[in-house]
This record gives sequence, C-alpha cells and structure tokens, in this order.
Amino acid sequence: MSGGHDTPAAISDYGLLGDTRTAALVAGDGGIDWLCVPRFDGESLFGRLVGGLEAGTFRVGPAGPATIVHRRYRQHTATLETTWAVGDSRLTLTEGMVAEVSGRLLPTTLIVRRLSTDDAAVDAVVEFDPRFGVRHRRPRIQHRREALVCEWGSLAVSLGSAPTVSVEPGRPTRIRVSPGRPVILVLAVAHREPLIHVDPAAAWDLLTEDEDRWRAWTAEIDRALPFREHVVRSLLTLRLLTYSPSGAPVAAPTTSLPEDPGGIRNWDYRYVWPRDASIGVSAFLSVGKPDEAHGFLAWLLHASRLERPRLPAVLTLHGRHVPAERDLSGWPGYLGSVPVRIGNGAAGQHQLDGYGWVIDATWAFAQAGQRLSSETWRAVRGFADVVARCWREPDAGIWEVREPAQHVHSKLMGWLALDRALCIADTHALPGRQRRRWQKARDAIANEVRASGFDPTAGSYMRRYGSEDLDAALLVLPLLNMDSVESPLVRGTIDAIRDQLSAGGPLLYRYPPGSDGFPGTEGAFLPCSFWLVQALARTGRRTEAVELFETMLDYASPLGLYPEELDPATGAHLGNYPQTLTHAALVQAALAIRDAPTEL
Repeated sequence: MSGGHDTPAAISDYGLLGDTRTAALVAGDGGIDWLCVPRFDGESLFGRLVGGLEAGTFRVGPAGPATIVHRRYRQHTATLETTWAVGDSRLTLTEGMVAEVSGRLLPTTLIVRRLSTDDAAVDAVVEFDPRFGVRHRRPRIQHRREALVCEWGSLAVSLGSAPTVSVEPGRPTRIRVSPGRPVILVLAVAHREPLIHVDPAAAWDLLTEDEDRWRAWTAEIDRALPFREHVVRSLLTLRLLTYSPSGAPVAAPTTSLPEDPGGIRNWDYRYVWPRDASIGVSAFLSVGKPDEAHGFLAWLLHASRLERPRLPAVLTLHGRHVPAERDLSGWPGYLGSVPVRIGNGAAGQHQLDGYGWVIDATWAFAQAGQRLSSETWRAVRGFADVVARCWREPDAGIWEVREPAQHVHSKLMGWLALDRALCIADTHALPGRQRRRWQKARDAIANEVRASGFDPTAGSYMRRYGSEDLDAALLVLPLLNMDSVESPLVRGTIDAIRDQLSAGGPLLYRYPPGSDGFPGTEGAFLPCSFWLVQALARTGRRTEAVELFETMLDYASPLGLYPEELDPATGAHLGNYPQTLTHAALVQAALAIRDAPTEL
C-alpha cells in the first residue's frame, strides 16, 4: 500500500511523528500513510493505512530499489532518521514535526522532511497525494511563489521546498539529491486560520530547536532507572500522544488497525480513556514529571464537569461526548479488515474500574507533594460517592464487553477508589457521615469479592462471580494492598493467570480467547505482560520480573514502539498503534523493578 503498492507495510514498520496535537505514521519506504488534521481525532489528510490507494499518502524516499540500512530516532528526541542503501550510495531522510509553536507566527502543524546524501548523487521521489476526509476529496490547487497550496474549504495545506521541487498532487515527482545539497520539504497545515508559509531552512532550524527541547526534557528523567533508554522512549511516546492544548492523552493516534486481520475487531482509539490516562499520570509522577500529571488532572476536571459525579468511560480530546460509532463506506481497511470505524460505542458504558484508576492517580499526585485544589477534592468526593452507591451493579468492565456482568476486577477497583479517597481524606476535610459511608462500602466490597470472586479450588480470583474464567487485569492485585502481597490469594492469582492465560513465553491473553462474544480471535494483550512484570516485582520476585521484562523488549518495533496486541505465532503487531496503555504499562513495570523488595 505504501509507496503506491497494494500490499501494506507491517504495522511494526511504521514510525511515529508527532507534535502533541496530532501524529503521523511513516513507513519504512518514507510514506506518511496516516495523518489526521487538525487534531488526533480530526479527519484524515493521508489515510492510505486503512483507506486504501484513494486515501492519500506523502512519500519521500528512493526512486528505485533500496534497502534500509539504518533507522532510528535521534537519541532522546522525536526526530526520525531513515537511511537507505541505493546502489553504492546512501540516502537519508530526516524528519519530524515541530512541537513548540507558541509565541511565534507559525502554523499549528508543521512537518519537516530532509533528504541528504554524503556519497554520489541519488535519485529520489516525492509523492504528494493529499485526500481529505471520509470521501478522500481531492484539493483545489494553487501554485504560488512560496509553495504549492491545496485547499478544502476551511482547511489549507502548503508544501514548500528548497531547492524548489515542482510537485503535482497525485503524481510522483523524481528528484536528484546530491552531496552537500540536501532537499528540504515543509508541509504546513491551517484549519480555520491563515495559512503561514515557513521558509524550508527556517523550518529545519525549528526542528533542531525542538530536538534540544526534547533532550532537555528527557535529561530530567532519573538516570538510575533500570532500562532507562526504553523507559525514555516510552515516555517520549506518551508525551507525543498527549494533546497539549488540553493535557489529554489519546489511547492511540489511529483507528481500525485490526486486532484480528481480516476480521471485524477494528476500533477507533483516537479518544481519551480516563483509565489509560490515569496510568500515564502515575508513570509521569514516578519519574519526576508532575507537570504532565497536573495537565491531565486539570483536563479531567474540565472534561467531567457536565456529567459529574458520573465518570464517562471515554471522552474526546476536549472533554466532550465521543461521536456515535459508525462504519465508513468504501474504506477497504488494513489487510481487508472491515469495517473501518470512527466514533466508539464504549462511550455510553458503565465501567466501575475507571473510578479506581482516576482516584488512585489523584492520590499518587497528592503523595508526590502536589497540592489538590478544592475543586479536585470535590470531584473525587463525587466519584467516591458514586462507587459507594453503585458498586453492586454489573458493569462492562475494563475490557468493555457488551453484556454487563459482575466483574471481579471492577469490584477490586471500586475498593481501590474508596480506599484511596479515604487516604486523601486524611489530609482534606470530609464529613464524618460521608467517611463512614465510604468505609462501610469499601469493607463490604472486600468481603463480597473474597466470598464470591475467589475460587478456592483454583486458588485464584476469577473473572466474574461464579465463573471459571481468569482475567489478566487481576494482576493489579499486588498494587491495591487489599490483601497482603504475601497472601496466597494474591500469589495464587498471579500464578494461575501466568499459567492459564499464557500465549507463549512472556505473552498473555487478557481472558480466554473466544469468550467475549465477538467473532474471530485476538492476539496476546501486551499491557498484561508488563502488568505481570509489575506483579512479580511487587511480590518479591524481582529476578523473574527482570527476565520477563527483558524478553518483552524483543517485541517492540525496531523503533521501540508497541501496539496493543501481538500475534503469538508470528510476532506481528496487531491493533491500534502506538498504544498509550502499553507504553504506560512498560514504564510502570520498570519502576516496579526499581522499587522491588528483596527476593522473598
């Protein structure tokens, strides 16, 4: 598919370019096959990844046969560098998006791509084929002195170059790249605002300035962290996937990359799950990045205000209702995986566990010495009241099943919500009656879960009351302190999950395959493996945790990016990519190894 071919690149072949407002996925042949504007959840400008040949691409790379000899992010930056062998020469594409645009007359989205060679001259190609929206609309074109301009009503983009490259949208343009004469291409995007042209040389300087800012940002991360380089790359990825105008992290920048290639398990992840975001908050706090945590909590206060004290399961970047889920007609999908969807049906679900994640993140924020505003405390009190009142009701659970049930993990997270709210109340005003109501509900949850959610024969907590299935989300048990980490209830659950939900090696299924009511199968769920690392470390099994973590590093893409799922048989990446939850879980696993007690 990329580069005009019908066969798509592997998901793991794509690199991430980002500016904390939107993101592009670029294949190993230099094709940007996914970019939504003006935000992560906007309409696609280049959509070939799931929209097929008619959905547009922006490829910059070798004109003929070539082999990648080197591909990497520049250390501790978001700048991607790809080098191809072309005959006896080398061609290098260095590219990125400018994140810092405030205080200057710059477009909100600015992509800089630079081709260079240090050897003999090399033939390259520029394929610029923007197609906007669900109907892949072609632009109205103007050739101006500064750049090629493409327009679709309120959206306009410009493509400038130095030296000047004459480009016609939809037609590949062959160029010659000579030693000492790099070719710089600059794509600027304007949505309901003036289109600003940026000189290519100035744009390159802006990108290198951004690199300095990213290096300064990463330099503040604890240098004693185990697996620090992998943690830094995950934190950079999490930051790139955080929408800076609001502080909200998207679950992933893509929609409908399949969990089951050729099947229907294709979902839109370009929204914000408070659960996933809360895990990221804890990760940022633990590495000394309180500003990112504060940004999310501020967003959550704004986003939840209309439905408070109810906590929505998923929200848009601006805290609004997620659009109703619908299928896109005529979109062929990745590897024929249809339907391609926008919107998400989970928006209306009751998910009890979300309250636990959010209140636990708020407590961690306070534990880190950060001040909770009175409005934040009011919101937490409202959330805890909902849990105390509604915890007995069935819910959709963390895995968002369509038929509500009595999920054990949800009950445990309800217990966590009340326990952490009571911890915060130790230093914040709380009426005695409300405190007693929370304590009573918390203790009732613990008693009921032990009575109805634990199977003595299996020696493990189960997925639902009365079921025989396991749930890998229960690996959260050692983090709660509802039961001692030395308790046989905790250790038995960890061992049972590791044994019965194994997908081979370090990989785990989140629940028994085929038990969710959807046709087809799914892969191993990567966050669960990092949760297992965390659980082992928290229960004193540090050596096992380290070995498992090291093995999991082999499942990253060559650029250190992770999807949501992985095919256990082939190692192929599955699902939307890169995935916020997986990268946040990796960071927390490394932190658990750092803080692990002595082997018991």
